[in-house]
Amino acid sequence: MKLATVRIDGTTRAVKLDGDVLVDLGTPDVGTLLAQDDWAGKAAAATPATATVYPAAGADFAPVVPQPSKVVCVGLNYRNHIQEMGRDLPEYPTLFAKFADALVGAGDDIVRPHETEQFDWEVELAVIVGAPVRRARGEEAERAIAGFTVLNDITCRDWQFRTREWLQGKMWDSTTPVGPYLVTPDELPGGVRPALDVRLTVDGEVMQSDTTADLLFDPVALVEYVSTIVRLNPGDIIATGTPGGVGHARKPQRYLTGGETVVAEIDGLGRLENKVAEEKSA
Repeated sequence: MKLATVRIDGTTRAVKLDGDVLVDLGTPDVGTLLAQDDWAGKAAAATPATATVYPAAGADFAPVVPQPSKVVCVGLNYRNHIQEMGRDLPEYPTLFAKFADALVGAGDDIVRPHETEQFDWEVELAVIVGAPVRRARGEEAERAIAGFTVLNDITCRDWQFRTREWLQGKMWDSTTPVGPYLVTPDELPGGVRPALDVRLTVDGEVMQSDTTADLLFDPVALVEYVSTIVRLNPGDIIATGTPGGVGHARKPQRYLTGGETVVAEIDGLGRLENKVAEEKSA
Protein backbone atom coordinates (compact mmCIF):
# COMPACT_ATOMS: atom_id res chain seq x y z
CA MET A 1 0.00 0.00 0.00
CA LYS A 2 0.92 3.63 -0.50
CA LEU A 3 -0.44 5.94 2.19
CA ALA A 4 -0.23 9.72 2.40
CA THR A 5 -1.47 12.78 4.23
CA VAL A 6 -2.98 15.34 1.87
CA ARG A 7 -4.37 18.83 2.35
CA ILE A 8 -8.06 19.12 1.48
CA ASP A 9 -10.09 22.32 1.94
CA GLY A 10 -8.02 23.70 4.78
CA THR A 11 -7.60 20.41 6.66
CA THR A 12 -5.68 17.17 6.18
CA ARG A 13 -6.78 13.62 5.44
CA ALA A 14 -5.07 10.22 5.49
CA VAL A 15 -5.44 8.56 2.10
CA LYS A 16 -4.46 5.43 0.18
CA LEU A 17 -3.39 5.50 -3.45
CA ASP A 18 -5.72 3.38 -5.59
CA GLY A 19 -4.95 3.73 -9.27
CA ASP A 20 -5.38 7.40 -10.13
CA VAL A 21 -7.36 8.31 -7.02
CA LEU A 22 -6.70 8.78 -3.32
CA VAL A 23 -9.12 6.95 -1.02
CA ASP A 24 -9.99 8.67 2.26
CA LEU A 25 -9.10 6.43 5.22
CA GLY A 26 -11.28 8.19 7.80
CA THR A 27 -8.52 9.84 9.85
CA PRO A 28 -6.92 13.27 9.61
CA ASP A 29 -3.39 12.04 8.89
CA VAL A 30 -1.20 8.95 8.57
CA GLY A 31 0.14 9.29 12.11
CA THR A 32 -3.39 9.09 13.53
CA LEU A 33 -4.10 6.08 11.32
CA LEU A 34 -1.00 4.22 12.51
CA ALA A 35 -2.05 4.70 16.15
CA GLN A 36 -5.16 2.59 15.53
CA ASP A 37 -5.32 -1.16 16.11
CA ASP A 38 -5.14 -3.10 12.84
CA TRP A 39 -4.40 0.06 10.85
CA ALA A 40 -3.14 -2.03 7.93
CA GLY A 41 -6.34 -4.05 7.72
CA LYS A 42 -8.50 -0.94 7.86
CA ALA A 43 -6.47 0.76 5.15
CA ALA A 44 -6.51 -2.33 2.94
CA ALA A 45 -10.30 -2.61 3.26
CA ALA A 46 -10.97 0.95 2.08
CA THR A 47 -12.07 1.16 -1.56
CA PRO A 48 -13.34 3.88 -3.92
CA ALA A 49 -16.77 2.27 -3.63
CA THR A 50 -16.93 2.69 0.15
CA ALA A 51 -15.08 5.95 0.85
CA THR A 52 -14.58 9.50 -0.39
CA VAL A 53 -11.97 9.79 -3.12
CA TYR A 54 -9.80 12.63 -4.39
CA PRO A 55 -7.76 12.87 -7.60
CA ALA A 56 -4.13 11.82 -7.16
CA ALA A 57 -2.98 14.21 -9.87
CA GLY A 58 -2.10 17.56 -8.37
CA ALA A 59 -2.51 16.38 -4.76
CA ASP A 60 -1.19 18.77 -2.11
CA PHE A 61 0.91 16.54 0.15
CA ALA A 62 1.47 17.44 3.78
CA PRO A 63 4.37 15.76 5.59
CA VAL A 64 3.40 12.07 5.49
CA VAL A 65 3.30 12.11 9.31
CA PRO A 66 2.71 15.75 10.28
CA GLN A 67 3.25 15.42 14.03
CA PRO A 68 5.50 12.47 14.91
CA SER A 69 6.36 12.21 18.58
CA LYS A 70 9.99 12.05 17.51
CA VAL A 71 12.20 12.19 14.43
CA VAL A 72 15.46 10.32 15.01
CA CYS A 73 18.16 10.80 12.39
CA VAL A 74 21.27 8.77 11.65
CA GLY A 75 24.51 10.33 10.46
CA LEU A 76 27.39 8.61 8.69
CA ASN A 77 25.55 5.49 7.55
CA TYR A 78 26.73 5.14 3.92
CA ARG A 79 30.31 4.04 3.36
CA ASN A 80 30.99 6.55 0.59
CA HIS A 81 29.59 9.49 2.59
CA ILE A 82 31.68 8.52 5.62
CA GLN A 83 34.77 8.45 3.42
CA GLU A 84 34.02 11.79 1.73
CA MET A 85 33.64 13.41 5.15
CA GLY A 86 37.03 11.98 6.21
CA ARG A 87 35.78 9.77 9.03
CA ASP A 88 36.29 6.17 10.13
CA LEU A 89 33.47 3.64 9.86
CA PRO A 90 31.46 3.92 13.09
CA GLU A 91 30.95 1.07 15.54
CA TYR A 92 27.52 2.40 16.52
CA PRO A 93 24.94 4.59 14.77
CA THR A 94 25.44 8.35 15.09
CA LEU A 95 22.12 9.79 16.27
CA PHE A 96 20.59 13.25 16.37
CA ALA A 97 17.01 14.53 16.33
CA LYS A 98 14.60 16.80 14.51
CA PHE A 99 11.28 18.24 15.59
CA ALA A 100 7.93 18.25 13.81
CA ASP A 101 8.26 21.98 13.06
CA ALA A 102 11.15 21.17 10.72
CA LEU A 103 8.96 19.02 8.44
CA VAL A 104 7.35 20.15 5.18
CA GLY A 105 5.45 18.35 2.44
CA ALA A 106 6.68 16.77 -0.77
CA GLY A 107 6.03 19.86 -2.88
CA ASP A 108 6.39 22.61 -0.29
CA ASP A 109 9.13 25.22 -0.29
CA ILE A 110 12.30 24.53 1.69
CA VAL A 111 12.75 27.67 3.78
CA ARG A 112 16.33 28.92 3.78
CA PRO A 113 17.08 30.88 6.97
CA HIS A 114 19.01 34.14 6.77
CA GLU A 115 21.47 32.94 9.40
CA THR A 116 23.21 30.30 7.24
CA GLU A 117 25.63 30.52 4.33
CA GLN A 118 26.12 26.75 4.06
CA PHE A 119 22.68 25.28 3.26
CA ASP A 120 23.17 21.69 2.13
CA TRP A 121 21.14 18.72 0.83
CA GLU A 122 20.90 15.08 2.03
CA VAL A 123 18.50 12.57 0.43
CA GLU A 124 17.56 9.77 2.84
CA LEU A 125 15.47 6.63 3.18
CA ALA A 126 13.19 7.13 6.19
CA VAL A 127 11.57 4.42 8.31
CA ILE A 128 8.06 5.04 9.64
CA VAL A 129 7.17 3.14 12.81
CA GLY A 130 3.79 1.38 12.94
CA ALA A 131 3.67 -0.05 16.46
CA PRO A 132 4.82 0.98 19.94
CA VAL A 133 8.08 -0.78 20.80
CA ARG A 134 10.81 -0.63 23.41
CA ARG A 135 13.97 -2.73 23.27
CA ALA A 136 12.65 -4.49 20.16
CA ARG A 137 14.70 -7.34 18.72
CA GLY A 138 14.47 -9.48 15.59
CA GLU A 139 10.96 -10.11 14.36
CA GLU A 140 9.44 -7.57 16.75
CA ALA A 141 11.63 -4.86 15.25
CA GLU A 142 10.69 -5.99 11.74
CA ARG A 143 6.97 -5.92 12.55
CA ALA A 144 7.32 -2.41 13.98
CA ILE A 145 8.23 -1.01 10.55
CA ALA A 146 5.04 0.29 8.93
CA GLY A 147 6.87 1.35 5.81
CA PHE A 148 9.31 3.75 4.21
CA THR A 149 9.33 7.22 2.72
CA VAL A 150 11.73 9.83 1.31
CA LEU A 151 13.30 12.53 3.48
CA ASN A 152 15.66 15.38 2.58
CA ASP A 153 17.77 16.20 5.63
CA ILE A 154 18.57 19.80 4.70
CA THR A 155 21.43 21.00 6.89
CA CYS A 156 22.97 24.33 7.90
CA ARG A 157 26.60 23.15 7.87
CA ASP A 158 28.04 26.33 9.42
CA TRP A 159 25.71 25.82 12.39
CA GLN A 160 26.15 22.03 12.46
CA PHE A 161 29.90 22.31 13.01
CA ARG A 162 29.84 25.12 15.57
CA THR A 163 30.16 22.37 18.19
CA ARG A 164 30.80 18.63 18.25
CA GLU A 165 27.03 18.09 18.60
CA TRP A 166 25.03 18.43 15.35
CA LEU A 167 21.52 19.30 16.53
CA GLN A 168 21.72 23.04 15.90
CA GLY A 169 22.48 22.44 12.22
CA LYS A 170 19.68 19.98 11.62
CA MET A 171 16.46 21.20 13.22
CA TRP A 172 15.69 24.49 11.45
CA ASP A 173 12.05 25.37 10.93
CA SER A 174 10.38 24.26 7.65
CA THR A 175 13.53 22.80 6.10
CA THR A 176 12.92 19.05 5.92
CA PRO A 177 10.63 17.63 3.20
CA VAL A 178 9.23 14.16 3.95
CA GLY A 179 6.88 12.06 1.82
CA PRO A 180 4.99 11.88 -0.40
CA TYR A 181 3.95 8.33 0.52
CA LEU A 182 4.46 5.74 3.21
CA VAL A 183 5.08 2.57 1.17
CA THR A 184 4.59 -0.70 3.03
CA PRO A 185 7.47 -3.22 2.99
CA ASP A 186 5.55 -5.86 1.01
CA GLU A 187 5.75 -3.59 -2.06
CA LEU A 188 9.54 -3.24 -1.96
CA PRO A 189 12.45 -5.47 -2.99
CA GLY A 190 14.09 -6.57 0.25
CA GLY A 191 11.02 -5.86 2.39
CA VAL A 192 12.07 -4.32 5.70
CA ARG A 193 15.67 -4.17 4.42
CA PRO A 194 14.95 -2.62 1.02
CA ALA A 195 17.55 -2.29 -1.73
CA LEU A 196 16.47 0.85 -3.58
CA ASP A 197 18.20 3.39 -5.81
CA VAL A 198 18.53 6.84 -4.24
CA ARG A 199 19.09 10.11 -6.14
CA LEU A 200 19.16 13.84 -5.55
CA THR A 201 19.37 16.59 -8.16
CA VAL A 202 19.71 20.36 -7.90
CA ASP A 203 18.26 22.19 -10.90
CA GLY A 204 18.53 18.93 -12.85
CA GLU A 205 22.18 18.22 -11.99
CA VAL A 206 22.76 14.88 -10.24
CA MET A 207 24.42 15.42 -6.88
CA GLN A 208 23.77 12.10 -5.10
CA SER A 209 23.23 8.61 -6.53
CA ASP A 210 23.52 5.37 -4.57
CA THR A 211 21.54 2.40 -3.25
CA THR A 212 20.16 1.72 0.21
CA ALA A 213 22.00 -1.61 0.02
CA ASP A 214 25.09 0.44 1.01
CA LEU A 215 23.70 1.23 4.47
CA LEU A 216 25.98 0.18 7.32
CA PHE A 217 23.08 -0.07 9.80
CA ASP A 218 19.93 -1.32 8.09
CA PRO A 219 16.38 -0.26 9.09
CA VAL A 220 15.79 -3.24 11.37
CA ALA A 221 19.08 -2.68 13.18
CA LEU A 222 18.17 0.98 13.64
CA VAL A 223 14.76 0.15 15.13
CA GLU A 224 16.52 -2.22 17.52
CA TYR A 225 19.14 0.36 18.49
CA VAL A 226 16.88 3.40 18.84
CA SER A 227 14.16 1.50 20.72
CA THR A 228 16.79 0.42 23.24
CA ILE A 229 17.20 4.07 24.16
CA VAL A 230 13.65 5.41 23.87
CA ARG A 231 10.16 4.11 23.26
CA LEU A 232 9.16 4.31 19.59
CA ASN A 233 5.54 5.24 18.88
CA PRO A 234 3.38 4.78 15.80
CA GLY A 235 4.22 7.52 13.32
CA ASP A 236 7.75 8.10 14.59
CA ILE A 237 10.34 8.59 11.86
CA ILE A 238 13.90 7.29 11.63
CA ALA A 239 15.96 8.92 8.88
CA THR A 240 18.62 6.37 7.95
CA GLY A 241 21.41 8.64 6.67
CA THR A 242 22.59 10.03 3.35
CA PRO A 243 24.98 8.77 0.66
CA GLY A 244 27.97 10.66 -0.75
CA GLY A 245 27.60 13.76 -2.88
CA VAL A 246 26.65 16.41 -0.34
CA GLY A 247 27.62 19.98 -1.14
CA HIS A 248 29.85 20.40 1.90
CA ALA A 249 32.21 17.63 0.75
CA ARG A 250 32.60 18.89 -2.82
CA LYS A 251 35.66 20.71 -4.09
CA PRO A 252 34.82 23.52 -4.34
CA GLN A 253 32.01 23.32 -1.81
CA ARG A 254 28.49 23.99 -3.09
CA TYR A 255 25.46 25.15 -1.17
CA LEU A 256 21.85 26.13 -1.79
CA THR A 257 21.56 29.91 -2.03
CA GLY A 258 17.86 30.28 -2.90
CA GLY A 259 15.69 29.70 -5.93
CA GLU A 260 16.97 26.21 -6.74
CA THR A 261 14.70 23.22 -7.32
CA VAL A 262 15.83 20.20 -5.33
CA VAL A 263 14.49 16.75 -6.26
CA ALA A 264 15.09 13.84 -3.86
CA GLU A 265 13.78 10.48 -5.02
CA ILE A 266 13.95 6.81 -4.13
CA ASP A 267 12.77 4.12 -6.52
CA GLY A 268 9.46 2.62 -5.40
CA LEU A 269 8.83 5.37 -2.85
CA GLY A 270 8.38 8.55 -4.86
CA ARG A 271 9.95 11.96 -5.09
CA LEU A 272 10.21 15.21 -3.21
CA GLU A 273 10.38 18.27 -5.46
CA ASN A 274 10.98 21.45 -3.51
CA LYS A 275 12.04 24.98 -4.29
CA VAL A 276 14.49 26.70 -1.96
CA ALA A 277 12.84 29.91 -0.76
CA GLU A 278 14.27 32.71 1.35
CA GLU A 279 12.66 32.99 4.76
CA LYS A 280 10.26 35.92 4.92
CA SER A 281 10.91 38.59 7.51
CA ALA A 282 8.78 38.30 10.63
